[in-house]
Amino acid sequence: MASIFRFKQFEVDQSDCAMKINTDGVLLASLLEVEPVDRVLDVGTGTGVIALMLAQRLVNSRVEAVEIDPLAAAMADRNFRNSIFQERLVLHASSFQQMDVQGHYDLIVSNPPFYTDSLHNPDERKKLARHTDLDFFAELLDFAALRLSDRGKLVLIVPTALAETLTKISAERGLYCSSEVQISSFEGGSAIRKIVTFERLRVELLAQRTFVIYAAKGIYSEAYRNALAPYFLAF
Repeated sequence: MASIFRFKQFEVDQSDCAMKINTDGVLLASLLEVEPVDRVLDVGTGTGVIALMLAQRLVNSRVEAVEIDPLAAAMADRNFRNSIFQERLVLHASSFQQMDVQGHYDLIVSNPPFYTDSLHNPDERKKLARHTDLDFFAELLDFAALRLSDRGKLVLIVPTALAETLTKISAERGLYCSSEVQISSFEGGSAIRKIVTFERLRVELLAQRTFVIYAAKGIYSEAYRNALAPYFLAF
């Protein structure tokens, strides 16, 4: 049975995707700060939702996406071809390490697998989608260091502790954390995720802001509603 998620300007069929549309992905696409750019890459696109949101947001950008899971890649490709942004969307059905790609990207984004050092999920496709270790992130940072344009940015959404680790190992590759968004479920609660931005230019002062998802249990905050209003039909 098809599982269709309808947005204001596009639809996402996620019936063949192990990892469905989630809060992390839509927050990454809506909260990252970026100027108009020429070329974007979404690593581990899954359903393709982040790439589609960025295609809506960046009206003149070519948005590419890479997905290693064959079924998810096929589903994302269909979602792309069925969208009004199809001429600006490209799907690479492979790992980012094996992409046959030339040139540079102005923006690389990822809502990556982050269950580092955890037990493997018994469902093989979910394990592939969600389990990794620091080698994955080291390779992603290596890829970004090679493929980002001079003023390009790598933007990730990850758990807070992992963000701190990545900030340390990224500097070894000449990429420095320039901003972060600390995301918490409720006002006054600890951050559960960070959206971290890396670029080649070392900044003197890290740009930081906070974002709260819920005003109360089951009630989204005004900030959340405002961030997703351009995309969601209703809450």
